[in-house]
Amino acid sequence: MMTMILIAIAAGFASALMFASIISGALISLLLLYFTPLPLMVAGLGWGPLAATIGGIGAATGLGAIFGLPICIPFVVMMALPAWWLGHLALLGRPAADAGPSEGATPAPPAMEWYPIGRLLLWLAGFGTLSTMATLLTLGTDAATITEVLRGALLRVLGPRAAASGNEIQQRIDVALMILPAAFAISAMTMLMLNFWLAARITATSGRLRRSWPDLRSTELPPMTLAALSAAIAFCFSSGLLAMLAHAVTAALLLAYALIGFAVLHTLTVGLKGRGLWLACTYTMVVLSGGWLIVAMAALGIADAIFGFRQRFLHNKRPPPLPAS
Repeated sequence: MMTMILIAIAAGFASALMFASIISGALISLLLLYFTPLPLMVAGLGWGPLAATIGGIGAATGLGAIFGLPICIPFVVMMALPAWWLGHLALLGRPAADAGPSEGATPAPPAMEWYPIGRLLLWLAGFGTLSTMATLLTLGTDAATITEVLRGALLRVLGPRAAASGNEIQQRIDVALMILPAAFAISAMTMLMLNFWLAARITATSGRLRRSWPDLRSTELPPMTLAALSAAIAFCFSSGLLAMLAHAVTAALLLAYALIGFAVLHTLTVGLKGRGLWLACTYTMVVLSGGWLIVAMAALGIADAIFGFRQRFLHNKRPPPLPAS
């Protein structure tokens, strides 16, 4: 117990220092900020959600005492809360329903059914959306105020020439303002997802991971996700804060389906000659395209959810039944 508490305090201290480094304005502080939830996630996956809770409370208390609520609340919402809750869900498990009693003198431990990775993806999308809306609401309480603050920030980044430029630049700024909530959601979800994967890898390598490593190729999102995505896309055509929220939700869910698309790609290429080369070329094209091929991967993930490409592929790959004697 004492070891767990010491590790939790150390993880909280490290996360608090990484988050507070942004005040310095140094370029490396952006990298430290990106990996702020990693220590808490490692503590949560390796020593249980209580360790993440203690570390998160300690870090938030220290940040609040030194820098005040404007630093404490974003840390709790964007870093500590996701680290604790995702670690808690990842370690949820129960004996598999088809695990019967084992034979022999020494009974084997029952097979465990762990919390589905697809639902963890949905939680990651939810936390990405929550972080986005929390960030936007710090700029204002209505869509018009938020848009004007963002416009002013973009104009300062582009310089005085942009403010005095013609309609073309202004139209580009309007397009950028429209996609910024989606970009924020994708960035926040990617940050949490990368940190969570790294934390799982670190704890698995050290032997502290309390669950078996999942088969990521079989990851599936719940069926109702398609309905939620359709509703979010419909609300994108509204206005105000509702439209901003809809853009963030749509972007986060499309990124989740893009990850399903990659899982489909890894499944359908099993047994293919030069599989590693094909996958490497695909990932390289995704990076070089500036992320636009992510849309194609999201379409593949949605198509798999509708038509079941992986189930059909795996069914066809099964060996034929043995002839009856």
